[in-house]
Amino acid sequence: MAQVQSNIMQEQNTDNEQFTQATDLPQGTPQGQQMTQPYSTPAQTSSTQNNSDQNSNAQASQHSHYPPRFNPRDDINNPHTLETDGLEETHFGYKKVKKAEKQARVADVFTSVAKKYDIMNDLMSFGIHRLWKRYAISLSGVRAGQHVLDIAGGTGDLAKVFSREVGRSGHVVLSDINEAMLEVGRERLLNAGCNNVDFVLANAETLAPFEDNSFDLLTISFGLRNVTDKDAALRSMYRVLKPGGRLLVLEFSKPIFEPLSKAYDIYSFTALPVMGKLVAGDSESYQYLAESIRMHPNQQTLKQMMENAGFENCDYHNLTAGIVAVHRGFKK
Repeated sequence: MAQVQSNIMQEQNTDNEQFTQATDLPQGTPQGQQMTQPYSTPAQTSSTQNNSDQNSNAQASQHSHYPPRFNPRDDINNPHTLETDGLEETHFGYKKVKKAEKQARVADVFTSVAKKYDIMNDLMSFGIHRLWKRYAISLSGVRAGQHVLDIAGGTGDLAKVFSREVGRSGHVVLSDINEAMLEVGRERLLNAGCNNVDFVLANAETLAPFEDNSFDLLTISFGLRNVTDKDAALRSMYRVLKPGGRLLVLEFSKPIFEPLSKAYDIYSFTALPVMGKLVAGDSESYQYLAESIRMHPNQQTLKQMMENAGFENCDYHNLTAGIVAVHRGFKK
């Protein structure tokens, strides 16, 4: 624990000198309030900017050659409605709810916990979540100049590292369906001077703001289990990946040792809600999070789902005896 705490303090105190100060960055309006065109890569943007009016070009070039940093709320429209899905149900933790309702319920959970999310992650995992994320990054193969999309990236743990790794010639998009979570991540990364990152409200099921074959690397960390239609999300991830690109899914999974599984259940359903109430003032959200972990597909099932979506050479790596797993797949 002492070593983990030391690593956490070092990470928080790191001064990323290769980027400009946050005061040099554009002060965008809150997510969802500035109406912009769907996201496109810097290369795609440069080919279309010549057709824009001169005033827009002058305004855009004042700060950055990248596209506008925010997308309209319409990009995260719920694909599940009473018209499309009728009364069809899905799980929300252990509860059964209409598909059309789940997105709003999940949004309520993360809006409630956004401000305390990082603190709670450290407490719940004893800081080990940082080691899980570092291991996932080690499997990413990320290189300078690449384009990275971190889906359901929330407070930006992975995006912050990718921002450094891709460098000035690369580009990172931190996306999340939840405005409150994305605002926390935006503030954190701007304060760290990460000026090669865009922040985009996006639904993982559709990834509507993004063009086909746009990214070298996609990551989703502890977010897939909250998606209403995971198969649709995996197909969308495949769509926006470039040929040869890879997907990394870091998610809670199924412990491979039965004694550990029982102890983990006791901890999850007793300690987590109590900590949630004391620290975040919300025990119900952490009760849901514990239940959502149990409802998530196991390692082999998720691997098969990725293959069904088109990914090849899929594998997974168990961490902490299977409490967490990193799944990896490639687009041919």
